[in-house]
Amino acid sequence: MNQLYPWQQSVWPQIRNHVITKAQAFIFSGRKGIGQLEFSEYLAQSLLCEQPTQAQFACGSCRSCQWFEQGTHPNFYRLEPEALLVESDLDATQALSDSKQSSEDTNSKKKLSQQITIDQIRHLDQFLYLSGHQSGRKILLIHPADCMNVSAANAMLKRIEEPPPQVLFFLVTDRLQALIPTIVSRCMRITLPHPDRLSVKNWLHQEGIEENSIDLSWFGTSPQLVKRYLEAGYSAYYVELIEKISSPMQLDPITLAEKLHKQELSMIVSWLQKWCYDLVSFQILGRVYYHHRYEAAIKTIVATTEPKQLIDFWKRLAQFQQWSRHSLNARLFLEELLFAYIKTCSRISN
Repeated sequence: MNQLYPWQQSVWPQIRNHVITKAQAFIFSGRKGIGQLEFSEYLAQSLLCEQPTQAQFACGSCRSCQWFEQGTHPNFYRLEPEALLVESDLDATQALSDSKQSSEDTNSKKKLSQQITIDQIRHLDQFLYLSGHQSGRKILLIHPADCMNVSAANAMLKRIEEPPPQVLFFLVTDRLQALIPTIVSRCMRITLPHPDRLSVKNWLHQEGIEENSIDLSWFGTSPQLVKRYLEAGYSAYYVELIEKISSPMQLDPITLAEKLHKQELSMIVSWLQKWCYDLVSFQILGRVYYHHRYEAAIKTIVATTEPKQLIDFWKRLAQFQQWSRHSLNARLFLEELLFAYIKTCSRISN
């Protein structure tokens, strides 16, 4: 049963039959939205399968595959931040129950961590050091591996340096540079291929998404991002943001932050990064890459904004992107971000 994306087919034989035998710890990296998690999970299922096919795909029908697909395999553990676990595990009944809770109860709850903590690493020891089911191999998948805080990363490093027998470590990330160098040096790196534009168009068509409904250049040929963007209805929030920031002197940061604060902060920052990229690009090269429909507004902003301040703010957004991955007051974060944008655009050049 082949569950790989089309652009992953060519690398499967080499990784499944050869690379995976050369180490116990692996980093699966690549551009965001190309399927690193799905590839590493399917590889884990294949390695645990009792009756793999001739091409070493998981059979999908044996007891091990059934356990894996039900999320109950005793020899597989997926480690993620608390917030991501709740997001993936919350069913409709739980969501309805949560929505009925009073705002006072909601505010009193501890905000779930966006990081993988050292306590989570310590709780792995029983899985790592006790014999696996039928004394078979065990696989620990860490996603996103770049979400380990410093203490957790150092604790994981010790376990990778002295791995228990029959245990494989799969670290999945789209931000390889965010991992501590010592972990990267102890793991075999597997950079997964990203699809070309034609592959993205064909896959989206198979998923029932027509290319003319979205600008692919906006997503850098990352098909999962396109699908998620459309299915989650993010386009309305994106339009709201761009419409407001295209007129910075009329922008009300408090009102806009109230409308956007429940959305993923890193996504909103990335939208603003692309907008500012176009501002800088138009200022230097006279070209717009992402927001062609707003070229007139971009031209107006650029004409009255100091080049150095605009470039400095564009660079500063990288810091905002890092902050967005931590537990923050979303409203205050967005207000600070938007006020900084207004301040940048209000500095008139001589």
